[in-house]
Amino acid sequence: MKAAPSPLTPTDPPRPGLRERKKIKTREAIRRAAFALIGEQGYDAMTIERIAERAEVSPSTVIRYFPAKEDIVLTDEYDRPMAAALAERPAGEPWPASVRHVLRGTVRRAMTEQPEVTLLRARLLAEVPAVRSRTRESLSATGRLLADAIAARTGHDPDGLEVRVATTSLLGGLLEATTYWAERGHTDDLATLVDRALDVVEHGLPTTKSRSRGHRT
Repeated sequence: MKAAPSPLTPTDPPRPGLRERKKIKTREAIRRAAFALIGEQGYDAMTIERIAERAEVSPSTVIRYFPAKEDIVLTDEYDRPMAAALAERPAGEPWPASVRHVLRGTVRRAMTEQPEVTLLRARLLAEVPAVRSRTRESLSATGRLLADAIAARTGHDPDGLEVRVATTSLLGGLLEATTYWAERGHTDDLATLVDRALDVVEHGLPTTKSRSRGHRT
């Protein structure tokens, strides 16, 4: 989800140099070509060769920027702004509240800036096993940034079991909320689903309700 400078960060990042701007332009051309192919012919039609032809680059260039074709639809640049936003939350705020605020802000930003990409990514996550598998693999980088931010706020070891469990639970909840959203045809508000997932992570599963009003224990 290549995005504009985040409103969650206190200052705009410095303008990249010419070489970096060329890389960004090439990466965006590849992603636009991939999304166009998916929209026209479906995910299976999105081969490296077809992407390269549409983007007017070589297949080796596509692979250099995106080692797996799933990376083309999954790669985004929200991780570091999200970690920076978490670090900027008030020092006395409980870390679950900080994480909730930042994740909700990230989701709303994605839906505002790139709604079509966000919808497509969620649909592919729910429908394509290879995308789902690659998503779980790619979450390790996000998890590292999130673990470091949580550890900095709580004083825990970022490599300790507690932080690793907390981070994995948060990312798993976010992933399941997104998948659930896609499976239901995007009819729910994604930020609300993320809130519900975080409730479970923070407080556990709600008490089981009786199957009927006449049920007795």
